[in-house]
Amino acid sequence: MAGQLGGQPIFILREGSERTRGKDAQNSNIMAAKAVAAAVRTTLGPKGMDKMLVDSLGDIVITNDGVTILKEMDIEHPAAKMVVEVSKTQDDEVGDGTTSAAVLTGELLKMSEELLDKDVHPTIIASGYRLAAMKADEILASIATDVSPDDEQMLIDIANTAMTGKGVEGARDKLAKLCVDSVRSVAEDTDGKMVVDIENIKVEKKVGGGVEDSELISGMIIDKERVHPNMPKKIENAKIALLSTAIELKDTEVDAEIQITSPDQLQSFLDQEEKMLRDMVGKVVDSGANVIFCQKGIDDMAQHFLAKAGVMAVRRVKKSDIDKLSKATGAKNITNLDEIEKSDLGTADLVEERKIGGGNMIFVTGCKNPMAVSLILRGGTEHVVDGLERALHDALRVVGVTIEDGKLVAGGGSPEVELSLRLREYANSLTGREQLAVGAFADALEIIPRTLAENAGLDPIDKLVEMTSQHKDGNIHAGLNVYTGEVIDMWKAGIVEPLRVKTQAISSAAESAVMILRIDDVIASKGEAMPPGGGGMPPGGMEGMGGMEGMY
Repeated sequence: MAGQLGGQPIFILREGSERTRGKDAQNSNIMAAKAVAAAVRTTLGPKGMDKMLVDSLGDIVITNDGVTILKEMDIEHPAAKMVVEVSKTQDDEVGDGTTSAAVLTGELLKMSEELLDKDVHPTIIASGYRLAAMKADEILASIATDVSPDDEQMLIDIANTAMTGKGVEGARDKLAKLCVDSVRSVAEDTDGKMVVDIENIKVEKKVGGGVEDSELISGMIIDKERVHPNMPKKIENAKIALLSTAIELKDTEVDAEIQITSPDQLQSFLDQEEKMLRDMVGKVVDSGANVIFCQKGIDDMAQHFLAKAGVMAVRRVKKSDIDKLSKATGAKNITNLDEIEKSDLGTADLVEERKIGGGNMIFVTGCKNPMAVSLILRGGTEHVVDGLERALHDALRVVGVTIEDGKLVAGGGSPEVELSLRLREYANSLTGREQLAVGAFADALEIIPRTLAENAGLDPIDKLVEMTSQHKDGNIHAGLNVYTGEVIDMWKAGIVEPLRVKTQAISSAAESAVMILRIDDVIASKGEAMPPGGGGMPPGGMEGMGGMEGMY
């Protein structure tokens, strides 16, 4: 990038900066986005395959969850990173449909490539895509069905659909039931609107046992053990105190020097310390508490006094766990021991330490009306348990979204086929070049049913034709059964998804495709090489990370 002044070139950008413009910039961005979409495409649907990701430390992740794959991949290209963002947004908003969102973004860009070759201007494609995305929202709303949060079977179907293809087929029904039960117990009615905060469901993983040994605890599991072996292992009718302050003597704020001249003085000094600790423990015990969860430390001497008083205590409990315990048991978080009162305590039928998978955990069960619950996941190996957690995360989010919104659409590619047909009709009603872009958007949506068929080893064209003809005959729920290869009514088969999964995927895919399309100039400045010995980078290691290209 240089200007000319009296025959003297003037450099505006730093030397070595790279600049790609116009068609080249668009092509490079579209290629990168398509490559990312292609990377996760084979994982879509019940018959999707898994990816094994090995990081630089040799840790292994085996998954077919789109967002996990994209997060773990070390992606360098700026446009490719934008596709990863789409997947992350989808995960944050709905929890499921992350692969669909990425695949759809790639397909929208692929379609726009053909339009660009026909000399359709990027801004026209962008405005056409926006129109199509808005229309798609309307169409989806019109084909969605209301569902009541009390319809347990429907919620179980939703959880099942979200977990299909995530490697948990064996115990899917059991897990779906656990999912629905836990989400329903933490759903809160705020101003007549249901709100589900998945954070209130604590998922604990323990290797050992089988997947079917997983269980829901209507209370909390804390991955800690009691601080002193003489404390009771099991306390019924527990009165629980949650402390965010330490039961130990504080250091003085000011540095003070105490000169001790005789053994008696030393003894009285130690006696005084012991008395202070005894008082601290006394305050807690007098309030009626027989179980203590402390966020900070508990002095050895205090542990001894607590054990003598028959109190079970756990120390260094995570702040997030204290908050959840508070929700589950109704206890208040106490920051000052002097102000502890009976009304601050929470209750539970049973608090006990159990041995699970080689380690001890504290179970707080039988809470009256828990607004926080725990799921304990078991599996044969660490990777199985991790996969289980990811599948469960998606299912929990999806059931939560359904309870919040109360709207569902059929699965199995049926909403995409219906949208594709209706958007083509809409395109014909438009005048001007936008109709080309809306038509391209309609074509792009077919990638979802086509990929479902491909991943199941079926002929994508045959299946798409069959689905389209059924939709034209008015069967709006016709989708692909990937196990038998037949086109069936998805609603009757119980393959359903929340409306928000689809609307979010389509709107965020359209937005990011438009964003990438509108870029016609990429200016990448080179980073300066680190000075020798500065930060341990090899010479030239920061130069645009040149060594990374070999990754792809």
